[in-house]
Amino acid sequence: MNIQLTINGTDKSVSIEPEETLLQLLRREGYYSVKHGCETGECGACSVIYKPPASEGAAPPSPRMVNTCVMLASQADGAEVTTVESLGNRTQLSALQQAFIENGAIQCGYCTPSQLLAAKVLLDKNPRPTEAEVRDALSGVLCRCTGYVKPVQAVLNAAAILRGDDQGKRPALFTRVMAPGGSVAPPTTGDIPWGAKPHDDTEAKRQGQTQTDTLTTALPPFVLAPEPQTSVVGKAEKKVDAAKLAQGKQAFVDDYPMPGMLYAAMLTSPHAHARIKDIRTARARALQGVHAVLTYKDVKRVLYASGGQSYPNPPPYDQVSLDNKVRHVGDRVAVVAAESMEIANRALELIEVDYEPLPAVFDPDEAFKVGAPVIHDEPDAIGIKDPARNLVAEVHALVGDIRTGLAESDVVIEREYRVPQAQQASIEPHICMTWFDEDDRLVVRTSTQVPFHVRRMLAPLIGLPVKRIRVIKPRIGGGFGGKQEMLIEDLCAHLTLATGRPVRFEYTREQEFISARSRHPQRMVYTAGFTKAGILHALRLYVLGNTGAYGTHGITVQTVSGLRGLSTYRCPHMEFDCDIVYTNIPTPGAFRGYGAPQAEFGLECLMDEAAERFHMDPVEFRRRNWVRIGDSLPLAKALGEAKEGFDQVIKTCALEECHQQGMAAIGWHKRDQLRIDPKRPTKRRGIGVATCMHGTAIAGLDMGAASIKMNDDGSFNVLVGGTDIGTGSDTVIGQIAAETLGVPLEDIIVYSSDTDFTPFDVGAYASSTTFITGGAAKKTAEQVLRQIQEVAARMFSKGYGQALGGAAVSLKQGETVNLQDITLHDRKAWAPDGRSITLEQIALFATHQEDQHQIMATASHMSYDSPPPFGAQFADVEVDMETGEVTVNRLVMAVDCGVAINPATASGQIEGGNLQACGYGISEEMVYDKDGSLLNRQFGPYRIYSADETPDLQAILVQTYEPSGPYGAKAVAEIPMDGVAPAIANAVFHATGHRFYQIPLTPERVWRGLRSAAHQSKG
Repeated sequence: MNIQLTINGTDKSVSIEPEETLLQLLRREGYYSVKHGCETGECGACSVIYKPPASEGAAPPSPRMVNTCVMLASQADGAEVTTVESLGNRTQLSALQQAFIENGAIQCGYCTPSQLLAAKVLLDKNPRPTEAEVRDALSGVLCRCTGYVKPVQAVLNAAAILRGDDQGKRPALFTRVMAPGGSVAPPTTGDIPWGAKPHDDTEAKRQGQTQTDTLTTALPPFVLAPEPQTSVVGKAEKKVDAAKLAQGKQAFVDDYPMPGMLYAAMLTSPHAHARIKDIRTARARALQGVHAVLTYKDVKRVLYASGGQSYPNPPPYDQVSLDNKVRHVGDRVAVVAAESMEIANRALELIEVDYEPLPAVFDPDEAFKVGAPVIHDEPDAIGIKDPARNLVAEVHALVGDIRTGLAESDVVIEREYRVPQAQQASIEPHICMTWFDEDDRLVVRTSTQVPFHVRRMLAPLIGLPVKRIRVIKPRIGGGFGGKQEMLIEDLCAHLTLATGRPVRFEYTREQEFISARSRHPQRMVYTAGFTKAGILHALRLYVLGNTGAYGTHGITVQTVSGLRGLSTYRCPHMEFDCDIVYTNIPTPGAFRGYGAPQAEFGLECLMDEAAERFHMDPVEFRRRNWVRIGDSLPLAKALGEAKEGFDQVIKTCALEECHQQGMAAIGWHKRDQLRIDPKRPTKRRGIGVATCMHGTAIAGLDMGAASIKMNDDGSFNVLVGGTDIGTGSDTVIGQIAAETLGVPLEDIIVYSSDTDFTPFDVGAYASSTTFITGGAAKKTAEQVLRQIQEVAARMFSKGYGQALGGAAVSLKQGETVNLQDITLHDRKAWAPDGRSITLEQIALFATHQEDQHQIMATASHMSYDSPPPFGAQFADVEVDMETGEVTVNRLVMAVDCGVAINPATASGQIEGGNLQACGYGISEEMVYDKDGSLLNRQFGPYRIYSADETPDLQAILVQTYEPSGPYGAKAVAEIPMDGVAPAIANAVFHATGHRFYQIPLTPERVWRGLRSAAHQSKG
């Protein structure tokens, strides 16, 4: 059928299929800014501005946002549709697009087009919106990256520009505060009064204030380190990929459809545990348009571990591409490739499977018992500790003598904590395309954090050598660890091998929940011994880790829990014991924080309870015990990456400054004055704290490389294998290179993550990219700098160069300049006497005029240091004593991440990570029925925060100068996940007097806990 509609002002007549959605139509017509994130209209990534046709005699309808994934294309007949492609282009961006770029509002960029359109609809109606109105407008577009702080700021600033307000009065992105070691100058506090909702700016609006005035104190303070000034490093440079993302240009995997492309669909298990007795595919294969149907009968059985980790992958090797046994609801059964998704899905319905259901077990304590169902009974699995007990692995580490330490302690506290399975919920689902190029090499374009690991791991599964596989990582619509996995690339490649055709394979949102990865749930037991003075003397941690149906990341995540759960505080006697157990839930894997959020929830709740036992302020109690500069981290060597690691000594630590800044910002000194609101007797308010410590890369293991070449105009191409997943690492690496080479960031062209053209890198995980890839970029740039100095010295000796006044200088033949005396800045090489030569002149001279050669270099970087970033996390909460509802009013985090190479991207990581972690503490939990079927497998029932629900978020950067990092940098991306849940739990205790040992703190869980406490007090 044909429909008529107007897209971005152009009238179109298009032919559509009856079942085709408006999303499918728009993308088929080349409007790639419209994204797929779900199939239920709940994420908003597919939304556009929609103006329905006017009814005869009725007033013209107003444009509104609609979700195109749940709207049939036929419904748009006669309508007007606006996508972000209409807002601006490379010659002139709109005010909204420019504001998003300048305010650092774009991280992965997957949801950015819809946010821009939602903002446009708002500003077209209301040129002077309040913050609350902006948040309401953006609330239909979920964002997992930003925490919404900078997108909201961007919309407000764009509104001011469009109104013609004096732009000079708009606040800077950062407030510069102080240098560690001096007197602390606390930031403005900005307390939230009782009864006010976060982002409640109705009073400001009533008084006629502009929102840019009221937002000033909410911007992140930037606490400076006393180090030499830099030109590019340490500056809030615009992201190098921001312009294309703001324009909705082709950037993601699905934005490059291939001619002749087939569509893949996967059949998954309805049973938590079953053997496939038989599978019949004849009817599916006979369906017109089907080109391949693959089951365990068609694919060679090759064992592997799917986690994207360094060679050799940690065991167990307990997976095959397609198996005759399924171990969780959502496990792989078969895959189909067909001419369309509709045909592929119909083919799945025609596959006949005879299952033999087996007993299933979902609780790790039950799975560990004698007589429990054996999940991995296959004889060829490799590296499982004790399959009969569902025991994947055991981990043990000891420092000192734990028994003696506990016996010597005056006070011993033992507590059990439980943390849930949670989903990464990247807005872009897992997606992959595979095809054979003109040289019959397999090309894999995939949304992955680990392209080089994928290539190495894929090769044996499909029977091709590494040299015949190329993996390309384009922009990624969020990763958070979930894409540190070879999850679907093998099946997609198998289908291309079977058909010889390009194949596209994308998970549905339901499959993201039941067939992808998640955070490991744990039961942990802490036992802590203290002296009479409140000094930690002995600390033991036992973890029972639930690794689900397969063991990927199971050993290493739990090992990191031990390391992070026992390293924040000085203690002479420590022990870590861990059992990692199979169950029949969907497989957990890597998730931002990687074991630290689990353990630090228990540790920080324990330390808070200990402070109460000793009648001490919670911050002061932590201060007595936290690690300091010069301390060693013995468990870093004992545990390593599931094997012995390397000695670590703390060289930089600003825990004191972080806590001072955070206490001032949250209003710690008034925490006991605000607990009860006489006007609302059922409400209680509390403020909690958690001390945070993470790591920077995996010592002695992670390695990345970079190559840099100089172009004729004095610009530079920087090639790295490091993977930008929205964190801004391409920008940060560009800044490091630009600083070293004396040019602005715009003179650096960064290309990343193509296994054919970029050097090796382990990928984006373990908070390693700035430290490892950035270290490689700095080494490489220093080699290029040396080559430029050599050419410049020769040119100076030949009479090239201008004096400071611009006059030409004639030198005597043979006069030389020492290489080390030549400096690079302002796109020039400078001699000590002020003479200069442009980098363009140097490039042309080296390439075309004398001793011709390409100025270029390559270098690798690996470090035996893993310098920990530190942080102080504060939470301000309100608890309804009648319903159990916990409202988080405010989160403040002060972070010592070394030198923030880009403060905009660094603070964005803190804001986004804090909001993700807030969900972990309050609402996010994968819930199953008695048969192991996930109940909340869509964004609706699995709640992640929208823009109008978030607490106030404040990030504070407390800089130190880490000598082992490039330009003093440490990690920042994962530590924001670590402290929010315990800070919230401690705040709830402060508000209610009742402690909770399990998250998330849902209303029902809190209500039951408060009722139980009230009943016990009466008894």
